Amino acid sequence: MSAGARPEEIEVKLPCGDLEGARRRLEGAGARLRAAKHDESNDLYDDPEGRLERAGHALRLRDAGGKALLTFKGPARFERGVKIREEREVGVSDHAEAAAILANLGFTRRFRYEKRREEWDFADCVVALDETPIGAFVEIEGDPGSIRRVIALLELDFADALPYSYARLYSLKRQKDPSLPEDMVFARRE
Repeated sequence: MSAGARPEEIEVKLPCGDLEGARRRLEGAGARLRAAKHDESNDLYDDPEGRLERAGHALRLRDAGGKALLTFKGPARFERGVKIREEREVGVSDHAEAAAILANLGFTRRFRYEKRREEWDFADCVVALDETPIGAFVEIEGDPGSIRRVIALLELDFADALPYSYARLYSLKRQKDPSLPEDMVFARRE
């Protein structure tokens, strides 16, 4: 990485009505399973004034299959139909302690979203197959040309790409159905 360069996330998110079909296409094309299906819980933090969200930033603490990750994301911009934003991520050894540190710094959990995710490596991309409480999605991260090739392989339509985060998608869904819970979480079995 050159001096002054920032790590960037370059991705596309698409709704997918057939995750099993997407999985079969990836397997048939020789994709390599990076991470088996696992549950994720993602907590978004902000200060009491909501300054991070207003600036287009995200501060996330994720628990993914027993691994905790702290992530900062900068404002998104769109080029050639893909979302690009600064992303800095670090593993943390203790999720609860990381949450306590954030609280002591004045950040509070503002939103939680859950998903079941599996990840594949294919064509210089990471392909995530996500089951969420609001539907199934495919996220493809890589360079724009490779992303388009993967979308074609999966028989998805690039025109269906969503410019929104899961938090924003859920907020839009709650505007239509205010009876939904505040957080985007799976129903708990009694």
